Amino acid sequence: MTRTSSAPAVRRSSSVPLRSPVAALLAVLLAASGVLLGAGGAQAAGYRYWSFWEADGKSWAYATQGPSLVRPDDGTVQGFRFAISEDSADADRPRHAPDFGAICADTPAKGGAKRVALVIDPGTAEDAPAGEKPPALRTACAQVAPDASSAEALASVAKPLRYDSSAMICAISGYPKSGCGEQVSGDGNKKDGSEKPTDAPAPSSAPATDDGSGSGGGPSAGLLLGIGAILLLGIAAVLQARRRR
Repeated sequence: MTRTSSAPAVRRSSSVPLRSPVAALLAVLLAASGVLLGAGGAQAAGYRYWSFWEADGKSWAYATQGPSLVRPDDGTVQGFRFAISEDSADADRPRHAPDFGAICADTPAKGGAKRVALVIDPGTAEDAPAGEKPPALRTACAQVAPDASSAEALASVAKPLRYDSSAMICAISGYPKSGCGEQVSGDGNKKDGSEKPTDAPAPSSAPATDDGSGSGGGPSAGLLLGIGAILLLGIAAVLQARRRR
C-alpha cells in the first residue's frame, strides 16, 4: 500500500526539474526574440525631401523619373510634396487633387507653348526642419516651350530652386533654407494620415536607403533568420527534454 501510493509522488517530483529549465529557456528565447524585433524597428529612419508626382487620372502616382528627365505633354498635372518618408512606399502624396482644368483655368492656351499644371505642397510643420515653417500649399500653371522638362516648368513659377549634385531637388521657392534629403530618426517620422503610394522611387527625386535595399525600415533578412534560429533552438530544447523524461 505504501509503495503504491508513493510511486505517483516520485513520478511527479521527477518531472519538475525537467519542466522548470524548459520553461525558463523558452522565456529567455521569447525575450531575446522581442529584443531583436524591437531593435529592427528602432533602426527605421526616414528622409526629409521633395518627392515628385504625376497625375494618374484623378489620383497621384510616384514619378519613376526625376523632373529634369521628364518632358510633360500639354495638359499634364504634376506635383511636388515635401515630407519625411522612408521610401516611395511610405511617401506622402500632394494634398491637392490633380485637376488641370481648375489649376490652368486662368491661363489660356497659346501657340508654340504648352501648359503644365503644378501642385507645390511644402508639407506640414511636423515635416519641417528645425526652426523653419512650411509655406502654404499652392498651385501654378506653367506655360513653357513644347520641349521643356518638368524641372524647367517648375523653375518658371517657383524660383529659386536648389539641387544637389545628383539632380535631386533640395528646395522649391527657397524652402527649406538648408539641407537636402537628410536622414531623420524613425521616432520623429510622424505622418498626417494621407494615402501612401506603392510605386517605385524616382531616381533623382528620392534618396536611396543606406543599405541599398529600398526597404521601408522593417527587420532585415539576417535579423529574421536569427530569430528563426533562436526559435528552432528552443523547439529542439523542448523535444530533448521530453526524451529524457
